[in-house]
Amino acid sequence: MIVDCRGRRCPLPILDLARRIGEVAVGRTLTIEADDPAAPPDVRAWCRMTGHEFVAQATAADGAAALVVRRLR
Repeated sequence: MIVDCRGRRCPLPILDLARRIGEVAVGRTLTIEADDPAAPPDVRAWCRMTGHEFVAQATAADGAAALVVRRLR
């Protein structure tokens, strides 16, 4: 699942992630695409605090961060 958070500023990408993570099965991944520079460290911190796995960060074609999170519980 890809969640487009372009144009949304902190804390909205994290709120979107928290709301949508339950829509993917345990063990599957969700990708947040965000252009807010605060999103990558915020997503990593959210994963540490909630027990999910931060898998990877890549750059989308338009320069937005593509942040991959695996649901663990």
